[in-house]
Amino acid sequence: MNKHSILIVEDDKELATLTRDFLNQFEFDCQIEGNGANAIELILSTQPDLVLLDIMLPDVDGLQICQQIKQQYKGKIIMLTARTDTIDQVLGLELGADDYVSKPVEPRLLLARARAVLRREAASSATVEEIQRFNDITINRHKREVIKSGQPIELSNPEYDLFEFMTQNSGVVLSRDQIFKCLRGVEYDGLNRQVDIHVSSLRAKLEDDPAAPCLIKTVRSKGYLFTG
Repeated sequence: MNKHSILIVEDDKELATLTRDFLNQFEFDCQIEGNGANAIELILSTQPDLVLLDIMLPDVDGLQICQQIKQQYKGKIIMLTARTDTIDQVLGLELGADDYVSKPVEPRLLLARARAVLRREAASSATVEEIQRFNDITINRHKREVIKSGQPIELSNPEYDLFEFMTQNSGVVLSRDQIFKCLRGVEYDGLNRQVDIHVSSLRAKLEDDPAAPCLIKTVRSKGYLFTG
């Protein structure tokens, strides 16, 4: 069985080693890097399938790493954070991270999140219809590219995954629980605002009038509807 490559960017050597040894028992082949600057070079040169990225590093922090690699790194990123302030989580997601896990890390949860993120990548590459058009918006699933009125729209990985999921279910009301299960592999806890943040960002980038959205509608007490 081919193993997924993972780079663990974590300066806590004991935690990094425990995480590596646990994940290596499954379908993963893990490396460790504790230096942020070195991690940037390693990510871009080796292009691992997944990066487990600690936000708080002693030199270049995880948010800076996300910002510097986002144009050239094609894999997935899960951010690890011990901070309780949601602003770091929001910034990480906007800079291209696909998910985040709070520290201290529960190994089984991290395993589930890693599998869910990589499963989304596999599903998107197996799409039957690669190019779809919705009025002035074109989505190229093979290139993971969205174009509006002839201009490419820059979406983070989570934003693209959410938009693709919505377009695949055009005309269907999607609950937050359905979205969470598809995009994160876990049930919605009733508190996390990540989906709402991504929807707001998508509206700002894709709607003619984000204050009065026509493309992505809110269905009260039910979820979101992509009208297509």
